Amino acid sequence: MSEHDEQPAGPADADDKALERIIATRTREYRQATGLSVGEMAQRIGISKAMLSKIENAQTACSLTTLSRLARGLDVPVTALFRGLDDEREAVFVPAGHGARIVRRGTRVGHEYAQLGSLRGAHKRMDALLVTLTEQSEVFPLFQHAGTEILYMLEGVMVYGHGSSSHTLHPGDALQFDGEAPHGPERLVELPIRFLTVTAFGDSPHH
Repeated sequence: MSEHDEQPAGPADADDKALERIIATRTREYRQATGLSVGEMAQRIGISKAMLSKIENAQTACSLTTLSRLARGLDVPVTALFRGLDDEREAVFVPAGHGARIVRRGTRVGHEYAQLGSLRGAHKRMDALLVTLTEQSEVFPLFQHAGTEILYMLEGVMVYGHGSSSHTLHPGDALQFDGEAPHGPERLVELPIRFLTVTAFGDSPHH
């Protein structure tokens, strides 16, 4: 096979190097898994050792013909050579104690809601809050919203209502429910109380 099929990756292609790097990484991984050297694998694929070395070092942009041969020689689907290309996604890291304190209905002295990060746009499919209750209240607000909620008890004991049901929650207990039914704490049995609550929406969040 002619090696003129290959295009050297020039400076203008710098932004597109991610593709070459992924193909390089996957090719090396799959070759090493077979136990073959660069020379042996090149022979099996039908390209020169120098060309395979360039591919494994992200120094060349593979033609479709070469990609097809690579995949066949490595005994993997062509798509396996791109695995991980789209893995660079937005992530929000919130160190302990640094969640944005938010004010919402029910916020009062002794009721703290800390937001544990939030993705933007189409990827915002859930709300995660760390709720800390340190004061008794006569009346608790009831919440209603779209989506499914899971509540995980970290500290303290409380009675939590959902619709017409009540649940006594201790540390380690989890409660998952439909957010559209009225829900909220009914009685704080043992303070302080801390729980994690995550509400998952569908593809488009409704607030």
